[in-house]
Amino acid sequence: MTDTGQGAILTVNAGSSSIKLALFAGPDEASPDLTALIERIGSAEASASIRLSEGKRVPVPLSGETGARHEAALAHVLPMITEQSGVVVGAAGHRIVHGGDSFDAPTLVDETVLTALERLVPLARTHQPHGLAAIRAVAKIWPEIPQIACFDTAFHATLPIAARTLALPAEVRGAGVRRYGFHGLSYQWIARQLPSVLGELAQGRIVVAHLGNGASLCGMVGLKSEATTMGFTPLDGLVMGERPGLTDPGAVLFMVEEMGMSAATLRETLFKRSGLLGLSGISNDMRTLSASEAPEARLALDVYVHRVAREIGAIAAEIGGIDALIFTGGVGENAAPIRASVVERLAWLGFTLDPDRNANSTATLSTLNSRPIQIIPANEEAIIAAETRGVLTS
Repeated sequence: MTDTGQGAILTVNAGSSSIKLALFAGPDEASPDLTALIERIGSAEASASIRLSEGKRVPVPLSGETGARHEAALAHVLPMITEQSGVVVGAAGHRIVHGGDSFDAPTLVDETVLTALERLVPLARTHQPHGLAAIRAVAKIWPEIPQIACFDTAFHATLPIAARTLALPAEVRGAGVRRYGFHGLSYQWIARQLPSVLGELAQGRIVVAHLGNGASLCGMVGLKSEATTMGFTPLDGLVMGERPGLTDPGAVLFMVEEMGMSAATLRETLFKRSGLLGLSGISNDMRTLSASEAPEARLALDVYVHRVAREIGAIAAEIGGIDALIFTGGVGENAAPIRASVVERLAWLGFTLDPDRNANSTATLSTLNSRPIQIIPANEEAIIAAETRGVLTS
């Protein structure tokens, strides 16, 4: 592993209970030299591991305070990354979920930017605080290095005004309540890969299905976002592992007014107890549900597939058709039965899966007489590294 002279780029992707880290010591953003994963932060089962480029895995013990909070976990793990890699970290790029109206491009973080991002916490309480905590943790360990914020909402800044506006009173819209869209870093990576995968067709009408524990769709035209399923928050759109997706606001009012749910209980219900977990009562994990014979598991999968197919049809209407369908994310890349069930419902749009290719999760899934169906692996870390390098050299 070699240093770049200016130091390696560390990417930080902080979730609600986990943090993904990747170290890029050279110019190839597609292949990190080291990765690390901190899991189950805040629980007694908190753990971390570092994986070197040659495949060696180094467990990092976490206990007590070191696994209790994002900052403490990072303070424990980050020095071990430089120890294991032997390189100097020269910059850090962070996935920040919400950029609001002000941030539609990667941005060098200073106190003014950090203050502005803190004001956006009410728009993404489940995600934003952890991203900002990671920035502060890195600053404590390496105060001299530049840090770049890369925003999940930025790719959707091209949404037409009709697509991003909610039909609410002016005073509500004036408070920042509108459709923003998320998973933008994932979609940005896919957009960069599409020309090499689809050629000239990449400039057409492409629907990307980012299916994982969090799930959404993006309709691209000319490699830009024209439609997406997530809205004001990551609760909207598709059924997810623990989130319900599209839900009648009246149902939310019912939970408050008739069932007596507090704001805290309602938040827990919508963000942690719904989706596949809420439908099945078994698990939020697609693999567990697919292996289960319980009728509740089958119901969860049927609702999931129904919503994905339904929303792909809606995106098709919004962007004027579909020229190609892309699957990405943990479920999109690996769950062959889910892909088959979704595409079966899309025959009217000209899509047909090759059963053998789908079973093997090959890059090209479509038959010869079908519109293209592809798998493109997600790589948010690569786009964060590329965006960070771009800010540093601009």
